[in-house]
Amino acid sequence: MLKDVTFGQYYPVESFVHRLDPRVKLLGLIAYIVMLFVAKSFYSLALGALVLAFVITVSGVPAKSVFRSVRGILFLLAFTSLLNVFFHGGEMLLAEWGIIKIYVEGIIFAIFLMFRLVFIVMASAILTLTTTPVSLTDAFESLLFPLTLIKVPVHVFALIMSIALRFIPTLMDETNRIINAQKARGADFESGNIFKRVRAIVPILIPLIISALRRADELGDAMDARCYSGATKRTKYKKLRFGWRDAVAVLVLAVLIAGVILLNIYAAAIWPAAAPYMVIS
Repeated sequence: MLKDVTFGQYYPVESFVHRLDPRVKLLGLIAYIVMLFVAKSFYSLALGALVLAFVITVSGVPAKSVFRSVRGILFLLAFTSLLNVFFHGGEMLLAEWGIIKIYVEGIIFAIFLMFRLVFIVMASAILTLTTTPVSLTDAFESLLFPLTLIKVPVHVFALIMSIALRFIPTLMDETNRIINAQKARGADFESGNIFKRVRAIVPILIPLIISALRRADELGDAMDARCYSGATKRTKYKKLRFGWRDAVAVLVLAVLIAGVILLNIYAAAIWPAAAPYMVIS
């Protein structure tokens, strides 16, 4: 399952999406997430899915790498969506067991929420697969630059974000090595009930935490040896520039948001017979 974690991993390839300004990609992800939560019908959701498929195609990233990011947390997404089946009300009662009532609207909303969460995870994976951690840090720092006027240490926050993104793949590899070493010593992580599996994780967490602390200490010593100081004003080797590709991406995103708003308004008129199952209240 740890191999399915793609967050923080960069896929180096030349593509239209890779060449976009990281600020545009970061704001685009935020706008896409907002769009998904604004969407109130499966028509709007289908539009978001088409856009996501188009972005994956032009990004040059293999689709299996994007889908692998979902597979790692599929159980969590399914569990979150399933809860809505039991707690979402409605008018068309499907089943009832005491105080537990399942409505058709609840099932529809659970499916809608499942797709919404999957699309969010996939879009986030595309961002990290097409943007280096350094570029993401620069975008984060640039977007939050106005906060420096009120003495907010934006550069420090950006540095923390960069280090966190940089060490996610490293810690995943370290975890896999620890698991393989424990299996070679006869450890069993797959059999037994959930409590036994949780106890089996302890021999993994302890050396992993020790390794992470050791790496953090070594990184701190390396930064001190190089006389690093985040308080001083620093220049950048690569400056972010807004180009024609970014203008095209912003225009497409604006059209997408407008299309979602229009579909929310006219969704019931597109297919009146299917409106009760296609429009989420």
